Amino acid sequence: MGIARAKFTARNESFRRDVVEEDLPMNTPSTIKVGPVEVTDSNFSQEVLRSSGPVLLDCWAPWCGPCRMMAPVIDELAVELAGTVKVAKLNVDQNPQTAQTLSIQSIPTLLVFRDGKVIGGMTGAAPKATVRKMLLLRLQGA
Repeated sequence: MGIARAKFTARNESFRRDVVEEDLPMNTPSTIKVGPVEVTDSNFSQEVLRSSGPVLLDCWAPWCGPCRMMAPVIDELAVELAGTVKVAKLNVDQNPQTAQTLSIQSIPTLLVFRDGKVIGGMTGAAPKATVRKMLLLRLQGA
């Protein structure tokens, strides 16, 4: 049984994930879902603070209209940045301990982590291009 291989190609600073179908096991679908990681109070340290690469964390709640507007943006960024930036989501209602630790006062709040530390972020709904620009600037150290 083969293992799915992925290759990444850079195009205008965006990344695309291509699955080589002939390498997939016969009993799996021909596509692999790449999306945000669900973060909880119990796995926050492992998924975010101890991540081997940078993390974009979306702090949200299901009742929040602007958060629901940002959901497709976060999903698209998770696919585009797969393999370079881990995209994660934290439901602040279900995970109040982590939300309090991060001092989340407004949602949606996006935080960028590297080496377990917050290196940037933004609050409020924004277009994908704005989020992407903020993320790239923070990762480049600006």
